[in-house]
Amino acid sequence: MLCGIVVVLDGFDTQCMGFLVPVISENLSIPLPMFGPVLSAALVGLMIAAMASGPIADRWGRRWVVIVSVFVFAFFALLTARASTLQQLVLFRFLTGLGLGGAMPNAVALTSEYTPKPLQPVVVGAIFVGMPAGALVASQAAAIMIPLWGWRSVFVLGGALPLAFTAVLIAALPESAEWIESRSGGRAIAREGLPVKHLFTEGRALGTLLLWVPFFMNLLILYFVLSWLPSLLRQSGLPVAAGVQAVAAFSIGGMIGTLTQGHIMRAIGTRITLVLEFAVCMLLIPSLASTASSLLPTLAIIFVLGIAVQGAQAGLNALAAMFYPTAIRATGIGWALGVGRVGSIVGPSVGGVLLSLKWTADQIFMAGVAPALCAAAAIVLASALPQKANAFQVAN
Repeated sequence: MLCGIVVVLDGFDTQCMGFLVPVISENLSIPLPMFGPVLSAALVGLMIAAMASGPIADRWGRRWVVIVSVFVFAFFALLTARASTLQQLVLFRFLTGLGLGGAMPNAVALTSEYTPKPLQPVVVGAIFVGMPAGALVASQAAAIMIPLWGWRSVFVLGGALPLAFTAVLIAALPESAEWIESRSGGRAIAREGLPVKHLFTEGRALGTLLLWVPFFMNLLILYFVLSWLPSLLRQSGLPVAAGVQAVAAFSIGGMIGTLTQGHIMRAIGTRITLVLEFAVCMLLIPSLASTASSLLPTLAIIFVLGIAVQGAQAGLNALAAMFYPTAIRATGIGWALGVGRVGSIVGPSVGGVLLSLKWTADQIFMAGVAPALCAAAAIVLASALPQKANAFQVAN
């Protein structure tokens, strides 16, 4: 439960910037295409921290890495509320991202190590309901708070809540019992050298690489949608409120997808579930091009996309937790999320570039087919690997 709340707070701060961009742009007189670096800055921090914190947690434990990470993103979210220039927004969002990136993989590792293995796809997947739930809370809070106190109040809330929760974590968050046991003399695993290299030993090399592809592509889709959807809908002639509604629909769909993902994977198989979800993305993302100027059809499509995209992400996170042994689990999850964060950086950046090149909203939505196709192809290719080296078969 504690890790689940961490993920909710992470989701609030990670995803709130996307629907605040139009308001901040107008308030600070910063042109919309210049927000690409702002949207990417937190994601760069997320990538760096996800990759760096995993090896630290595998060596020194998960508990304090989670606590320090939550404090860091709380502190810099509060500083973001005081930003008045583009440069300050970029800096504070990057530093916030360092905290966000350290919290996620270690919360996943800690949850998986307190969960019986047969239930890991369900439980580990279910805590990721916190990401869309956090985005939903942020969107609804923004709808109420912005007219009353302005966009800065959203960041104040996004910093104050995790700052208060840090005290709860210090008092109540336990260390991973499985990690403690793995470090004891009887079960210590001798893995010398750079922890990351062990992601590619014992037959895991191709499995690791093919797992990274859908992580990259799915987070590219996820953050492209969250970062630019409100602005693209505004460009299509819909009001600013439509962007908040779209993020809410995407988040509610994501909550449903996240909660059901583990059960579906256990029922019909991991590969089939994920391939079907990416096929849904390939069908629905281009259809936004023809509905972007009409609110109700757009919200319906965004809702189903939320189920598919965020359900797939929950499934991928659960697979990473199950694929790697305890001694390198946080490293494996952290690097998979870190590679995924490269995709999450590319998504907003590409959106900014395409807008600056005068691409229309229709053309930008049509380009969204490519990453979903690549993700599905990687999952299909992985079927040729032996089961123990194939992350997409490990849960079946």
